[in-house]
Amino acid sequence: MTATEILKKLEQAGNEGTAKILMKHGAKKPCYGVKVEELKKIQKQVKMNHDLAIELFNSGVFDAMYLAGLIMDGNNMTKKELITWAETDYGSSISSYTVPWVASESKFGHELALKWIQSNKEFVAVSGWATLSSLVSIKSDEELDIPLLKSLIDDVAKKINAAPNRVKQAMNNFVISVGCYVAPLTDTALKAAAKIGAVKVDVGDTACKIPLASDYINKVKTMGRIGKKRKTVKC
Repeated sequence: MTATEILKKLEQAGNEGTAKILMKHGAKKPCYGVKVEELKKIQKQVKMNHDLAIELFNSGVFDAMYLAGLIMDGNNMTKKELITWAETDYGSSISSYTVPWVASESKFGHELALKWIQSNKEFVAVSGWATLSSLVSIKSDEELDIPLLKSLIDDVAKKINAAPNRVKQAMNNFVISVGCYVAPLTDTALKAAAKIGAVKVDVGDTACKIPLASDYINKVKTMGRIGKKRKTVKC
C-alpha cells in the first residue's frame, strides 16, 4: 500500500468518538480516531517500511504518525530523521511513545535522549525522558551507564517540581522505569520516589492519574519482576 492509500484507509476506519478521546489526550487535527487494533492490522500488511513510515509521519495526521512508529525500524533511522521526529514537539502519544520507540531502537537513542531532556520545548524534553525510560527497559544492565542513570535519578528528585507540566510526568515515569528495570538502582529510585512524593500534573479533561513512583516500584518488587527486561517497547 502507498501512503495515500493508507491515509484513505485510516480515514475510512476512523471513529468520531475515538477521535474526541484522543484529542482530549493531546492529539491534534487531523485525527481520524482509528483504534490501535485497526492500526495493527495495517502494520501486519506493510510490515517494516522505512520510506512509508517517513511519508506517514510527515502527513501530520495523528493516526498515520502513530502507525509510522509501528512500521519504522529505528535501527535504520538517521540521526537527522530522529531529530526531525522529536522536534515536531507534537505532544500526546507521539512525543511520549512514537518518538521514544524508534529512538530507543537506534544507535543514537542514548545520545539524543540526553540532549532532548535539556530542551526548552516541553514535548522534546518529554521524548528525551521517555527514550531513557525505554532504553532501561530493553537494554541489559551491562549495556547501561549505571552511574549516569543514578545521577539522572538524583537530578529528577531535585528538579521535577520546577519542570514543565508533562515533563514532570515523563520524569516520574523515568524513576519508575529505572526502579523496575535496573535492579542495581531500585533502592536509589525508591529513595528518590519517597523524596518526590505525589507528582501533580494537569492531565486536562481526562481520567488519567499519575502513579506514585514508590507504590509502582514496590508493586513490581512484590511480584518478583524487578530487573525483568522487555523485548520491545512498541505496543
